[in-house]
Amino acid sequence: MYRTIGILVTIVFLLSILLAFVALTVSRISLNRHVWLAGFFAGILDFFYMPLKYFFYKFSDPRILDKWMVSLKNISNRNDFRKTQKRMIITPHCMRSMDCPASSTKTGIQCISCGKCIFSKLKEDADKYRYDLYIVTGSSFVKHVLKEKNYDAALLIACDYELNKVMMGLKGKKIVTYGIPMLNDGCFNTEVEYEKVIETLEMLSD
Repeated sequence: MYRTIGILVTIVFLLSILLAFVALTVSRISLNRHVWLAGFFAGILDFFYMPLKYFFYKFSDPRILDKWMVSLKNISNRNDFRKTQKRMIITPHCMRSMDCPASSTKTGIQCISCGKCIFSKLKEDADKYRYDLYIVTGSSFVKHVLKEKNYDAALLIACDYELNKVMMGLKGKKIVTYGIPMLNDGCFNTEVEYEKVIETLEMLSD
């Protein structure tokens, strides 16, 4: 009996490794072209995220894993996102000007359109495409944002790690997400490709 259990455990372990490897391969391919069963493979990577994160930390760069996973989830969520109605844009405060005059509340920075950073334009774009814009100082602020309205979609701008983290968190709340990676990481002076944001807003328009 114990021998049978041992064999079954070994088979499950090997199959898990194989499945995770296939999911990683598909996620890497997703950076350059459309892939089938993106949602299925994204779910597998979510399930094995912590051991995979440790593996990448030891032998590569964990940011690569997050980048691949975000790409896979974007492909999986794209069509569902287009069907949503109540949308928000969640962005990090690190993209704002160093001398930003805006005040902060429990739902983030309240942009006053002073023209000193990209948020003046993003605020106008959010209104144009019917999104609510939130400039948050941490992922914990998302909890307060969700109490504002009953959103069903979130366009996220952040580093790959934060994108993947928030995508996993909002998945459990049945909010469809789509992520736009920033050009650089950090706590200040970060940037996003503005043309990419507009391209994404157009692409996700219903």
